[in-house]
Amino acid sequence: MSISVVGKRYASALLQLATEAKAVDRIGKDLSDFAASWKEAKDLRSVFENPGVSQSQRRAVLTDLARAATMHQYTRDTLMLLADRRRMRHVPEVAEAYQALSEARSGRVRAEVVSAAELPAGYYRELERTLREVTGKEVVLERSTDPSLIGGVVTRVGDQVFDGSIKNRLAELSDELLR
Repeated sequence: MSISVVGKRYASALLQLATEAKAVDRIGKDLSDFAASWKEAKDLRSVFENPGVSQSQRRAVLTDLARAATMHQYTRDTLMLLADRRRMRHVPEVAEAYQALSEARSGRVRAEVVSAAELPAGYYRELERTLREVTGKEVVLERSTDPSLIGGVVTRVGDQVFDGSIKNRLAELSDELLR
């Protein structure tokens, strides 16, 4: 997902508040949990996208959700601000930007690892160690599977992509044979 300027602005402001309150991780978790709910719950999105729902009703929904989730005050206030300005569609971008900014500030880097099938834990430990040596930062692995890769692994660290999938190799061979 590409992160908009709006997402970066809100995330940056929230991270500054979170740092001062020494609640960076908690607010990050609150925000990512809400963003996941936002993506999955069509009913939730419809409350905020429907022009027939008043601002006070949207605030009441957010207040109830924040209380039920025991959200940090700053997370709740940021969501209220997004709702008041009709920018709730940017919640996933704010969450992603917040995560990226907080990781960069703490010296961590996120690596997305996609494999054709689940790999042994030892592979992930070795990959994490190697990436830590290459980047000089603590590495947080995000694992997922994609059977369309046929075999192998695709690893993305920031803007760099290391494609060791069979699907990619077959495409390269096809290009060579067609030349």
